[in-house]
Amino acid sequence: MTEVCIIGGGNLGHVMGGFIAARPGFRVTMLTRHPEKWSRKLVIEQPDGSSLVASLAGVTSNVGEAVRTADVVLLCLPGYAIREALLSIVECLKNGVAVGSVVSSTGFFMQAFNVLPHDVALFGFQRVPFIARTQEYGHRARLMGYKESLSVAVEQTVHKEELRQMLEAMTATPTQLLESYYEASLTNSNPLLHPARLYSLWKEWHEGDVCNSIPLFYEEWDDVASQLYIEMDSELQRILAVLPVRKGCIPTVLDYYESIDAASLTRKLRSIEAFKGIKAPMKPAGGGFVPDLQSRYFTEDFPFGLDIVRRIGSDHGIPTPTIDSISDWGMRITKRIGA
Repeated sequence: MTEVCIIGGGNLGHVMGGFIAARPGFRVTMLTRHPEKWSRKLVIEQPDGSSLVASLAGVTSNVGEAVRTADVVLLCLPGYAIREALLSIVECLKNGVAVGSVVSSTGFFMQAFNVLPHDVALFGFQRVPFIARTQEYGHRARLMGYKESLSVAVEQTVHKEELRQMLEAMTATPTQLLESYYEASLTNSNPLLHPARLYSLWKEWHEGDVCNSIPLFYEEWDDVASQLYIEMDSELQRILAVLPVRKGCIPTVLDYYESIDAASLTRKLRSIEAFKGIKAPMKPAGGGFVPDLQSRYFTEDFPFGLDIVRRIGSDHGIPTPTIDSISDWGMRITKRIGA
C-alpha cells in the first residue's frame, strides 16, 4: 500500500485526494488548515455523471502526522505557498520519499532544489492532471475534465521509471517522463493563457472603474487575447531553443489547440467543453463588478508563472517584448512592484 499525503485543500487538492484514494493500492491523508470541515468520505463527480466515493485515511493540520509515514507527498498549492510548505515538511520526510507538485510552472523545482535535501526524489507534472472544482468544501468536488496523457519531470533519483509507473497508476492516465525539469517548469498553459485573456479584458481598466457584468473567461474569449497568446508562445519557444530540452517538448499553442491563426484559436478555446461556464475573476463592488486582484489568475500566474518565463529568457539573453509588456501590466495592476 502506497501512503500519499496531499498538501492543500483547494480545487485540485479535493479532486486529487479523492481520485487517488479511490484507486487500488493507495491510502491518502489530507494536510489542510481546516481539517474540522472535512469528511473522511469524499465524493468526486465525474464528467460522465457518475461519482467516486473515496475513503480518506486521515485529514489533519498536523504536519508530522501527515508526512512522516508518506511515500509520496503531493503539493496542490499556489506558487506563493510552495516554499513555506516545503520548509514545513523538510524535517519530517522519511528516507525514500518522493515530493512533487501537481503542476510545476509556478516554480516548484526551483524552490525544492533550494529547500529539500539532494537525496529527496522530486517530481512535477507539466500540466495539471484534471480540471477540478470544489462543490462542497471537504465533502464533494467535481472532476470536470481529464487529460489524454500526462508528462512528468523527475529529478534527484535513479528510480525515475518506477516513480513514473506509480504516478501513472495514481492518475489512471498514460504518463511519460520528460528529460528535464525545464520541460515541466516552462509551459504555455496557464502562465501564458490566463495573462493573455486578463490583459485583453482589462488593459484599459483603472481603479474605480466598475463593470456591469462578469464576462465568461473562455466562451467570450477574443482574437486580441489569442494573438497575444500566440506572440508570448513564440517568445517561449525561442527560450526553449537555447535550453537543454528536447526539440518540440512543449508543442506550440497552435499545434496543441489544432489551430492555424488567432481566429481559429479563439474558436477552439470557446468550444472546449471543460472550459464552459468559467467566469472571469471578478468581485462585486460599487453596484457592479471589478477584477478580483486576489484571484490566483493574478496572484499566481503573473509573479509565479509569467515572470518565471521572463526571468529565464532574460538570463539567456532572449528578448521577450510581449511577455515583458503583459508581465509589467500584471505586476503593476496588482501593485507587486517593489513589494
